[in-house]
Amino acid sequence: MTAVILARASTHTSLSIPLFMERVQAGFPSPAQDYVEQTLDLNDLCIHHPAATYFVRAEGDSMIEVGIFSGDILVVDSSLSPRHGDIVIASLNGEFTVKQLELKPHTRLLPRNPAYRPIRLPEDCELDVFGVVTNVIHSLRRPDR
Repeated sequence: MTAVILARASTHTSLSIPLFMERVQAGFPSPAQDYVEQTLDLNDLCIHHPAATYFVRAEGDSMIEVGIFSGDILVVDSSLSPRHGDIVIASLNGEFTVKQLELKPHTRLLPRNPAYRPIRLPEDCELDVFGVVTNVIHSLRRPDR
């Protein structure tokens, strides 16, 4: 899966969207509340370090088991230190990729689709991690064209 940089989040406009406090059941439906109890700004929810956050569009199917699909927008924070198990944007041979970072017992980049093999990195290899994926924006219904 590759990643294409879309934009930086350093200058974002606040947009308050209604947040209904009533939870929605994923099983049997529950009656909806007719009032909004507060608002939610998606920037506040998804962006913790605006100057270090950027958006990329995922391409490919190597990360489907973690809910990242081709066309999804990834929110990436470059101020976070990557840890074992994080989903990261890395550069391999000059090409951006989205993979899960494995640090133990060996450093590898793991696809999350059994059709792909892990990428083992030799100890002398320099891995460039550009940021940690913190959120995925995944559309369930594409707008009509």
